[in-house]
Amino acid sequence: MQITWFGHSCFRLDTFKSSLLIDPFFNGNSTFEDSGVTVRQATKGVTHVALTHGHFDHSGDAVAVCKETDAPLIAVFELAMHFGAQGLEKVDPGNTGGTLHHEDFDISFVPAWHSSSVLVDGNPIYLGAACGVVVQPKDGKTVYHMGDTAIFSDMALIHELYQPQIGFVPIGDRFTMGARTAALACKRYFQFEAVMPCHYGTFPQLDQTADKFVAEMKGRKVVVPKVGVAFEA
Repeated sequence: MQITWFGHSCFRLDTFKSSLLIDPFFNGNSTFEDSGVTVRQATKGVTHVALTHGHFDHSGDAVAVCKETDAPLIAVFELAMHFGAQGLEKVDPGNTGGTLHHEDFDISFVPAWHSSSVLVDGNPIYLGAACGVVVQPKDGKTVYHMGDTAIFSDMALIHELYQPQIGFVPIGDRFTMGARTAALACKRYFQFEAVMPCHYGTFPQLDQTADKFVAEMKGRKVVVPKVGVAFEA
């Protein structure tokens, strides 16, 4: 399995038969825009799109990518129905605690402590629960994308149920965990083989680098990928 980061919280997982894009956010994503990678390059061959929640910096390019690639959109029920109303014909809804089974991967929605909405004419529209997603490929390691979240003790249950080996962890502070809290979550509740930090550097209000998180992890394996460069897992 190959993992590619496109800045912020956008990751691509390439399994034997599928290419899953999580939280597509390209336009307005400064980390991606400064990389020289194009949206077409990032999305070529995508077979599925999954969302952790509805905020623009996680779902902003979902409709465009799904229409361009004909990929189904995997999301919690309210969010899937919202984008279905925007013209997406292929939506694959689920909800917290449930697992969706696909040809060569399973994807499960797990809790996250966050909110989920989009702005319509300046007003926030509620779009169901914010979630993390656990992806269990048939030919690769189990990946836990935490979405946007605070630390919470039931992370221990997520570890017990799914035994994720790779974690995508938000570290930017203000809207998610900061470096110290994110490192505590990883060390206390999980036994990750590798951790990939995300949700930093994109906006001025966020921590601009992963340096503090790497220091807090104290020698545990942290992979800070370059945008658009695949990581073999």
